[in-house]
Amino acid sequence: MTSESADASSSSDYPIDPPIIDLHIFTHDSGFYDGFSREVTIPGKIIVSLIIMWAIFFPVSAMETLQVANSTIISSFSGWYVYLVAALIVVCGILALVPQMGSLRIGGPGEKPEFSRFSWFSMLFGAGIGIGMLTYSTGEPLAHFANNPDIIRGTIEAGTAEAVRPAYMWTFLHWGFGAWCTYALVGLAIGYVSHRRGLPLTNRSSLAPIFGKSMSGIAGHVVDIVAVVATILGVAVTMGLGVQQFVAGLYRVGMGDWLMVEAGDGSGLTASAPAIVAALLALVGASTLSALSGVGRGIKWLSNINMALSFGLLALFATVGVGIGGLELLAVGVWDYLVTLPANSLTLFSSDGSQAGDALVQWQLDWSVFYWAWWIAFAPFVGMFIARISRGRTIREYIFGVALVPSLMCFLWMALAGGTAIELELSGQAGGQILETGISDQLYATLAVLLSPGAALIVSGLVVVLLMTYLITSADSAILIVNTINGAGDDEGARRYHIVFWGMALAFVVGSMLILGGIEAIRITMIIGALPFSIVVVAMCVSIIKAVVFDLIRKRHGVPTTAEACEGWAG
Repeated sequence: MTSESADASSSSDYPIDPPIIDLHIFTHDSGFYDGFSREVTIPGKIIVSLIIMWAIFFPVSAMETLQVANSTIISSFSGWYVYLVAALIVVCGILALVPQMGSLRIGGPGEKPEFSRFSWFSMLFGAGIGIGMLTYSTGEPLAHFANNPDIIRGTIEAGTAEAVRPAYMWTFLHWGFGAWCTYALVGLAIGYVSHRRGLPLTNRSSLAPIFGKSMSGIAGHVVDIVAVVATILGVAVTMGLGVQQFVAGLYRVGMGDWLMVEAGDGSGLTASAPAIVAALLALVGASTLSALSGVGRGIKWLSNINMALSFGLLALFATVGVGIGGLELLAVGVWDYLVTLPANSLTLFSSDGSQAGDALVQWQLDWSVFYWAWWIAFAPFVGMFIARISRGRTIREYIFGVALVPSLMCFLWMALAGGTAIELELSGQAGGQILETGISDQLYATLAVLLSPGAALIVSGLVVVLLMTYLITSADSAILIVNTINGAGDDEGARRYHIVFWGMALAFVVGSMLILGGIEAIRITMIIGALPFSIVVVAMCVSIIKAVVFDLIRKRHGVPTTAEACEGWAG
């Protein structure tokens, strides 16, 4: 009997057994942890609490440790992140393009999708890119416009028209298939066994095709604990970026000089400690209330606002911004991205002792490795969410939908918003006002140059509102996903006190790290924290391939592959 075997007995005439359709995860039926697995919930809370206390009570030691980690551990594992993400793209491509694999359904035979394609795409768009889009839609193209590997090598000059194409090639690399194939793989590994085989909607279930019912025990607890910690740290990076941009926006619309102070490294203005605390109290408080109201009210209502404001802002850049030039940037950028994808996905810069070599290594650590770790840390959250909304779709439709549509939306945002900022700088109209400000303020700076003062004030205010709704939506979704993992895949029942705990924990992680060392402290903590879950992701790759291949073998021999079919099968 393999780990794929079911409890139902099978005839010796069949070369393979049905899959596991039951994975029991013990949860308590009374007390404070009613409906929860204490073996997952308590260790997860302890680990996150220790991280918070370490940052608050031992700030000097924490910062020194993070700096050492940044120069040793992260550098040592940069290749691991680069090659892992490249492998995820390949695995997703195989699963989608092999006809027999791609035709398998994430659910029962003939089951129809729960959501229309439009609703599904809308939810995918909001799942993992909202806050990052607002920060990086102008910030990343501008950053690579000023510094990218070609500029470091000296083949092109920074801030010139020749620097635009490579700027978009690298931007699209970071926001394209690498990100969305990571999410797609994790979501497919969870959703396939959950919707097709009736296993709990949680990370450990994805490994049942390899390890069988042992995932009910300690090994499964460890996988879910790692997923909880990775989710909190991944969302903390997103929240950290969003809080800084939120405070910068409030400063731009005239809410007070106390919001911003001069950065310690002299790089410009940054959010003050009182502003960070006030913003977190408001945002996480609102997200906790939204989470308490449930998916049907708070999250759904806020998501609708997000979509309307997002497309309104996009239309603004399309009409009064770069316009047709942005579409040209999009077309050229997508072409450059696709033809260089294999080489860039497998490139690992190494130091040759020269100044340029060291700069290339540092650039990759600051950008590519940071992104790959961020996507991996964010994957248990986004993957679980995508798995929940993708029931009834074929593997091919699922992968193409998850990998292609959000990637194109990211590219469109980068081309229109970032292209507008670059055009304003190239034409001299901006005069360095956009490039010389911090990444959290560059979107507002672009609006200030592009529009009249009155219009810029109004649109900046709308961006603040949009950012606020994205922050609240991301935080409350993450809190609910963490509770779903802790509840063995069940998102019903009494969760109020636990929702409040995770809301406070998220606020403390973000606040303590931002005040300790800015976004850099959160970035380093997240990259380290993503390492354990990256091992889980590798196991998920093996597991989903095994699950799909074995189901194809079962179909060929007339052995059931779904929970409904297995229940009445006796071999």
